[in-house]
Amino acid sequence: MTTEARNCGARLEAVVLAAGAARRFGGGKLTAPYAGGVLLDGALAAAFAAPVRSVTLVTGTDAAAVEAAARVWAERSGQAARLRIVHASDHAEGMAASLRAGVASLPEDAAGAFVFLGDMPRVPLAVLELLAARLGAGDLCAAPVFQGRRGHPALFACALFPDLLALTGDQGARAVLQRVGAALVEAPDEGVLFDVDEAGDLDAPPQGELPRSG
Repeated sequence: MTTEARNCGARLEAVVLAAGAARRFGGGKLTAPYAGGVLLDGALAAAFAAPVRSVTLVTGTDAAAVEAAARVWAERSGQAARLRIVHASDHAEGMAASLRAGVASLPEDAAGAFVFLGDMPRVPLAVLELLAARLGAGDLCAAPVFQGRRGHPALFACALFPDLLALTGDQGARAVLQRVGAALVEAPDEGVLFDVDEAGDLDAPPQGELPRSG
């Protein structure tokens, strides 16, 4: 796919990467109890609160359980019609496979895509519109930053989709962000950095409430 062949429309999408094996956690990370629900709920809530028309969840390991948890959250939140599920059959390759599957599934008129990580439940909603504004101002990609550290989610214009589709191995989009030079948006709190790697991370005291869809 070339940049010229892609019709960059005026709509944004969200992709939630939820395909990992969670070996450090011991498996079953995204469906582990968290904040009155499961860990995946926080990432879904943030993704649906972004200025997007749909949210694509990319599954891999534990696909059936992860999909079921996502559909429960979407039904409960009135977002079932906006949830899309894509399975990355080559998810064992690493994060790049999940990202490719998500991006490849997006509608042809997508102007850009937020990329959320399923194990990041505390993304501050206030940063989402600010990221979208950077694409509106002409930037090709944008990411939040807190205390000098770049976090998630990142937002990519459709012109960069071919670059994301070319990624391989156990890498995310960091190389693309670095090469292009992401527009950085100051985040209000450390939620753009907080992720769950090990079971003990679930006990970290939350900063504010779990994001809710709006």
